[in-house]
Amino acid sequence: MTAPSSKDGISHGPARRPRRRSLKSTLLWWLLPVLAVVASGGLWLSVRLLDDLANAAYDRSLAGALRAIDLNISTESGGLAVELPYRLLQFFELTASGNVYFRVSTEDNLTEIGNPALPMPEHPLVSGRAEFFNAEYFGEPVRVGVLARRLDPPLYGAKERQRVVIQVAESIESRAGFTRTVLMRAIERDTLQILLSAILLTGGVIIALRPLVRLSEEIDARDPDDLRPVDDSQVPAEVQPLVSAINRHIARHDAQARAQRQFLDDASHQLRTPLTVLKTQVDFALRETDPQAVRQVLQAMHAGVDRSIRMANQMLALARVHDASLAEGGLPFVQTDLAELAGECVRSLLPAARAKRLDYGIEAPGDALWMAGSPVLLREAVLNLLDNAIRYSPEGGMVTLTLLREPGQIVLKVEDSGPGMPVSDIERAGVRFRRGESGKGKPGAGLGLAIAQRIAGLHKGRLVLENREPGPGLRAALIFTGA
Repeated sequence: MTAPSSKDGISHGPARRPRRRSLKSTLLWWLLPVLAVVASGGLWLSVRLLDDLANAAYDRSLAGALRAIDLNISTESGGLAVELPYRLLQFFELTASGNVYFRVSTEDNLTEIGNPALPMPEHPLVSGRAEFFNAEYFGEPVRVGVLARRLDPPLYGAKERQRVVIQVAESIESRAGFTRTVLMRAIERDTLQILLSAILLTGGVIIALRPLVRLSEEIDARDPDDLRPVDDSQVPAEVQPLVSAINRHIARHDAQARAQRQFLDDASHQLRTPLTVLKTQVDFALRETDPQAVRQVLQAMHAGVDRSIRMANQMLALARVHDASLAEGGLPFVQTDLAELAGECVRSLLPAARAKRLDYGIEAPGDALWMAGSPVLLREAVLNLLDNAIRYSPEGGMVTLTLLREPGQIVLKVEDSGPGMPVSDIERAGVRFRRGESGKGKPGAGLGLAIAQRIAGLHKGRLVLENREPGPGLRAALIFTGA
């Protein structure tokens, strides 16, 4: 056996289906990057907060140095005098673990003590308020604290009180090292947290999806004819709508399978006898030599074939009605003119009514009677009622179809002059293949009223049977409410 090949002589194997991503991998592909982004954002916020906290802690030392120098500034002699707190500056230099700079000057820079050209902020200073900022001093990154205040008393010869500017700066090596150490600890902590969260998240997703795996295994392990509902007691609430939809689908298949089995049982039961009789009649005709006897047998065979055809058609109609009732989303209803449809049905059975010389006709309003429904099924129901009325009416009898528009409903009535039905038969008129007392000896399969009743129910209507008063005769009415 050779593999199939294309026209170019190159053999091709079966087409591979694209590999679909599982729900577990989809969740992880979404959740893990989101977790990493959130952790990165948290780390960035931690760095910002850590930098602010470190500056706040170290700036206290700068503020202390500013206040100490400020307390040692004097203008009593008419000039600017500063007694530096050397011990404080030495301690501050040890704390900073780097270089420490200071500068005291008037605001016009005419008088200056300490390290010259220390950086100043770009905006004007507010008297009495210390400010802190990062800058560079001769290529070295430093943290600068600055304080300005009015001189009291003013300098000798000054027209107004000048402001003195006090600056203290330190290299940021110490605080940068502290920040770097704490940052590394934060990175280690967040990395461990991400790894643990990823492991727990992966395990949680696997455990959360385990009921779906069990559900899949349970359905795969079922026999083809096992149409029991799926147990949804152990599935998560988010999956219950899916399981409910599966159960509804299974229920429809179960109902359809039962209907098919019922149809096969009914067909085998109802068609076996006519076919057996037909075969017996054929065997008898083959053995018979009298032409008149053969003709009688052929006439009987013709009637039997007619009965079988009618029975098969009615059974197919009943199966079609059942399939329509199981259709997902309901029947494809359209706006249908019931008066026009009834007229077509009456005309289609006119030859059968003429053959029995019936007083046959329709009484309907002049305008249309619109209702939402399935034209095919409505036609089947009306034809079955008319056919039953024609078959049960005697020669020269009467069959009338009447259409009425009543408040909130449309009524379609078929009246005949037949024998009517006992009350017990009327109560069980919708049972399939059941022939009442009046139907014994008459052709038919006992399906016409069952079909009409099912179709009426699909259209949210009902079939009402009652004997005519005065009789004899039967009145069969299809009542469609809300039409």
